[in-house]
Amino acid sequence: MQYGIFSVSDITRDPVSGETPSEAERIDAIVKIAKHAEEVGLDVFAIGEHHNPPFFSSSPTTLLAHIAALTEKLTVTTSTTLITTNDPVRIAEEYAMLQHLSKGRMDLMIGRGNTGPVYPWFGQDIRQSLPLALENYNLLHRLWHEDVVDWEGRFRTPLQGFTSTPRPLDDVPPFVWHGSIRTPEIAEQAAFYGNGFFANNIFWPKEHYQRLIAFYRERFEHYGHGTAKQAIVGLGGQAFIAKNSQDAKDQFRPYFNEAPVYGNGPTMEEFTDATPLTVGSPQEVIDKTLTFREWAGDYQRQLFLMDHAGLPLKTVLEQLDLLGEHVIPVLRKETEARKDPETPDAPTHESLVKAKYGDSAPRQPRPNANRGDNVTGASPYQDTEEQFQASYPAL
Repeated sequence: MQYGIFSVSDITRDPVSGETPSEAERIDAIVKIAKHAEEVGLDVFAIGEHHNPPFFSSSPTTLLAHIAALTEKLTVTTSTTLITTNDPVRIAEEYAMLQHLSKGRMDLMIGRGNTGPVYPWFGQDIRQSLPLALENYNLLHRLWHEDVVDWEGRFRTPLQGFTSTPRPLDDVPPFVWHGSIRTPEIAEQAAFYGNGFFANNIFWPKEHYQRLIAFYRERFEHYGHGTAKQAIVGLGGQAFIAKNSQDAKDQFRPYFNEAPVYGNGPTMEEFTDATPLTVGSPQEVIDKTLTFREWAGDYQRQLFLMDHAGLPLKTVLEQLDLLGEHVIPVLRKETEARKDPETPDAPTHESLVKAKYGDSAPRQPRPNANRGDNVTGASPYQDTEEQFQASYPAL
C-alpha cells in the first residue's frame, strides 16, 4: 500500500488569523509540504490542476518536476490532470519529460475536473465532456505505446506519422489512474486498459464509491487483466489530527465552518459521520481508514487531503508529523496483515519495467540523424527494422 497526500491547490482565507496567503506564499508552502511528506515517510505527493483563482496549480508538471528534484524517494503525481481540456499530445510530451526528470518517480491521474468554465477557456464544449475524456485518453495511450501514430478523431486535427517525444523512460509509459467521483464510463475505460481507478472518497457516503469501485473491478476482470481482486484501486480521504479527539475538533472547527466546500451546511460531526472525513486522535484516523478496506476491498493507494480550507503552513507540517509518526506506521502494519495474498502491490516504474522486459535491458530509443523533416513516415528510431525515410506533402 502506498500512502501520501494530495492538494487541490486552494488559496483560502485563514478564518483564525484572518489572513489570505498570496499566490507566491502558497506555492512556496506547497513545496515545503511535499518535501516534508517525504521526510515523515510518506510515499506519494499529488497536486490538482486548476486554471482559475483561488487556485494556483495551473502547471502541474513544472511544480512536480521541481519537487522531484528536491526529493529522493517521493512519487509525484496529479489529482487530476484535465484530460478534457489539455491536448493529449502535450500531455504525452510533458509527462514523459517529467518521467525522465524524476527517474520514474511519477505517475499520472487523469480526470475531467470540477470547474465548468475551464472548457471554453481552452476552446472546448462542456457538453462534450465525456466523449472528450474517452477520446483524448485513447489517443494519449497510443502516443505512449506506439512510436508512430496515424490518428483521426472528433475533437482535434488528425495526426499523420506523428512521434511524441521524448519517448517514455525505458519505453515504459507512466502508470495511469483514472479519477472519477460519479461516472461509470470512466471506470469502464480504466478497466478496459487495465489502468488504475481512483475514487477521491471525500464528500459522498461510501455507498456511492462502493458501487463505482465494484463496477470497475468487475469490468477489469471482464477484460482479462486479472481477477477483480487484482484490480488497482486508489482512495482519497480527509483527516485533521491532534493528540486527543477534543483538541482536534476544537482546532479544526473554525476551518470546517468557513470552508467553501462544506461550510454552512451539515455540522462537522454530521459530516464526519456521513463521509470519510476524520477529525480526531491518531487512533481514530487509523480506525476509520481501516474501514475503507471493508467496502472497497484491498486497494493500493491511500491519499489524504490535509492542506485545504485555509490551514496555515505550520499547522499542515504538524499534521504531517502526526500522520507520519503515529498513523502511517500502524496503517502499514495492519493493512499488510489483512491483505489478501492475491492483491498486487501498487505499480511502480521498476515493477512495470520488470513486467515488460524481465531480466533483459530495457529499450532506450535513439533517433536517426536529422534530415530536415523527421515528422512523417516510418519510425525515426535506430532500433526499428524499417529505416526512416522522410516524406513531404505536395504543395
